[in-house]
Amino acid sequence: MAPLSKAGAALTALREDLSGEVFAPDDPGYDDARTVFNGMVDRRPAAIAQCESEADVVTAIRFARELDLPVAVRGGGHSVAGNALGDGALVVDLRRMNEVTVHPAARAIRVGGGALMGDLDRACAPHALATTGGRVSTTGVGGLVLGGGSGWLDRAFGLAVDNLLGVDLVTADGETLTATAEDNTELFWALHGGGGNFGVATSLTLRAHPLPAFAVALVLYEPESGPEVARLYRDLLEAAPPRAGGGVIFMTGPPAPFVPPERVGTLLCGALVTYAGTEEEMRGVARPLLALPHVAELVTAIPYADFQCMLDDPPGLRNYWSAEYLTGAPDALLDVFCARASSMPVPTATQHVLFPLGGAIADGPTDYPVPYRDSPWAMHPFAAWEDPADDERCRQWVKDVRADAAPWSTGAVYLNFTGDEGPERVAAGLGAENLRRLAGVKARYDPDNVFRFNHNIRPA
Repeated sequence: MAPLSKAGAALTALREDLSGEVFAPDDPGYDDARTVFNGMVDRRPAAIAQCESEADVVTAIRFARELDLPVAVRGGGHSVAGNALGDGALVVDLRRMNEVTVHPAARAIRVGGGALMGDLDRACAPHALATTGGRVSTTGVGGLVLGGGSGWLDRAFGLAVDNLLGVDLVTADGETLTATAEDNTELFWALHGGGGNFGVATSLTLRAHPLPAFAVALVLYEPESGPEVARLYRDLLEAAPPRAGGGVIFMTGPPAPFVPPERVGTLLCGALVTYAGTEEEMRGVARPLLALPHVAELVTAIPYADFQCMLDDPPGLRNYWSAEYLTGAPDALLDVFCARASSMPVPTATQHVLFPLGGAIADGPTDYPVPYRDSPWAMHPFAAWEDPADDERCRQWVKDVRADAAPWSTGAVYLNFTGDEGPERVAAGLGAENLRRLAGVKARYDPDNVFRFNHNIRPA
């Protein structure tokens, strides 16, 4: 820890040198600047540097190193673990660096390190292009991609990280570099799943795919129909083209126009079919689901960017998530999945989800540190609630879902779906052999583990 006189002088210099704003604990606006998506996260950084350029990021990192401060990086601030903040750390806040530039002829997108999925999707829409993103518009692009990147388009276009073409990075010593398939290749490999362990990604370049049409069907059923719905959904999606995605989702009935008022706030089973194509093509997949007796339905062609906003959760809820990646979805697994819905906290924003994988995910590059790629299905308990009195009940429900799925678990996991579950889960999310290689990359680019507020890889 630096002497107070040195810290004060350094903070004054940072305020003078940074184009953006700097917040210290006694400053007005500090509490707003440290608020993140997960309302359970309450951490007090030493300072927050709201950067406007790569030069600002370099300045901020050098300030942190001068005072021997660890560094947390904020893009979207959507991490369930609250990785955008660290007690006593410098937060490099990238939210002002959210520009997105689309190059239609090259089918490439340059994305600022602080851009959200909504920024990316809206920029691509006029060009009828898209790339795999998350499942809500408020997720930060950088954290999502560098952590692997799963979303509604992954069966069609691969994981987000499969579409990563380059990263501009500021390293722990305040230097800048670019990692691509041709330059800094070992670092480029590590950035395909290793997250924010190696520096601050000030921009990313992603591959874009043509997406002239997009359509969805969301069919809501009585929860007792869950086993029949889940079996039918499994059979349909395993036979469907990779352009089809979605999930079986137990949820609280939302206050949407298509939901009967008496079912708002009650437990429902949903079957969601997303389709990277026309409504007619999507209906070809969803028709058997629509033929089952159901409570409500929404079947429509919709711009992909608009759909990405439909499932946005409000910030500030209390969140606890996890996931298990599965060897398959046999009837016994589906029965367990549906039975656990009966203890799901309702009414809350909690969701109990079974996602189909396969398609371009399974066909993607096998060298990257994403060991869950060959799982055909994933179970994702996503608990979100308001009342702190429900904390233990909601966390336990997520743990119970994981325990239910254990007999079918591959052991691998997508780390962006998890909070701080310990080093063994980090190893499961990267693969043991990959982790050893990643530790070597970490030792080269961040030997002091300055970037530790993440699914941390300790330097070799």
